[in-house]
Amino acid sequence: MGKKGKKEKKGRGAEKTAAKMEKKVSKRSRKEEEDLEALIAHFQTLDAKRTQTVEIPCSPPSPRLNASLSVHPEKDELILFGGEYFNGQKTSLYNELYVYNIRKDTWTKVDIPSPPPRRCAHQAVVVPQGGGQLWVFGGEFASPNGEQFYHYKDLWVLHLATKTWEQVKSTGGPSGRSGHRMVAWKRQLILFGGFHESTRDYIYYNDVYAFNLDTFTWSTLSPSGTGPTPRSGCQMSVTPQGGIVVYGGYSKQRVKKDVDKGTRHSDMFLLKPEDGREDKWVWTRMNPSGVKPTPRSGFSVAMAPNHQTLFFGGVCDEEEEESLSGEFFNDLYFYDATRNRWFEGQLKAVTNPVPTLPPLPGDSGLGETCPGHHCGDSGLGETCPGHQW
Repeated sequence: MGKKGKKEKKGRGAEKTAAKMEKKVSKRSRKEEEDLEALIAHFQTLDAKRTQTVEIPCSPPSPRLNASLSVHPEKDELILFGGEYFNGQKTSLYNELYVYNIRKDTWTKVDIPSPPPRRCAHQAVVVPQGGGQLWVFGGEFASPNGEQFYHYKDLWVLHLATKTWEQVKSTGGPSGRSGHRMVAWKRQLILFGGFHESTRDYIYYNDVYAFNLDTFTWSTLSPSGTGPTPRSGCQMSVTPQGGIVVYGGYSKQRVKKDVDKGTRHSDMFLLKPEDGREDKWVWTRMNPSGVKPTPRSGFSVAMAPNHQTLFFGGVCDEEEEESLSGEFFNDLYFYDATRNRWFEGQLKAVTNPVPTLPPLPGDSGLGETCPGHHCGDSGLGETCPGHQW
């Protein structure tokens, strides 16, 4: 009994410390964010001049990072939104929307009236209802010199069928943040973690929120059990059994004045409804077997058709008191939730590449059509039925 009481008291103490830190960060960053609000408003004024939806075939988008890339629920398309780019002197933020056609290998820029403000490090989740919807929460805007930040706490939905943006206003949601993670779970959006940063202070989160897609309301989840420590840039994915896996990520803490220590997380947790109840959740620590990724953050995650989670790339930052260096990865891992096991991906080179054929009569040579079947195969993977060449 004494141990339990001591543990609960310690937990409450940690909550109070986190609340004090958030209040401190909020106060110092408020002036910073007020300065950036004027710049954000200026860009929104420019966006307001857009009165109709225009789709323009284009070359691939310019270089950017911390954008979102989502799979259309009904079409062979990827949807790219937002992001940032630093050219060595100036930081640029985007709220552009691009659509990539996987089969045709083509890009289209879609200009839609009243889009969300420019941002990066947000989260975007696609759901199938209503002909497909892209939900976007949070993210950040940076000053041109990249030294001041504004963290959003707004929620938007892009109606894919009508190509219209809508801001959804609902109270009780997460505070402004970026680097968080969000997934679709049944008819809810589940959001975890992230961070908020100003010039001098920062705070990392490990709170959990749910947004109901039927009632358009936020609720705070208070799972039992021991969950992940505060972090950003982690993996978050839904398992075939209906649980939610959180893996890895990054956080930092101040060890002394003006000196921060970063932590690369490599632990894994399962969040699931307790006893099948959607109003009661529980955290469980997981210890998967297999070949695990090395500690990292900022990796990309995608779900395979066989319910395996694909895990690619990421960065491992090495921090000293006066320096920061990062090692970037291009390796591939699979996590099989049904077996709770990691697998290292082995990519093999194509041993029998498609032969180059002479152009047929009437063919410009720009698209090598399948001999005997004028199927219009562009060489981009659309093989002609009956001729798998």
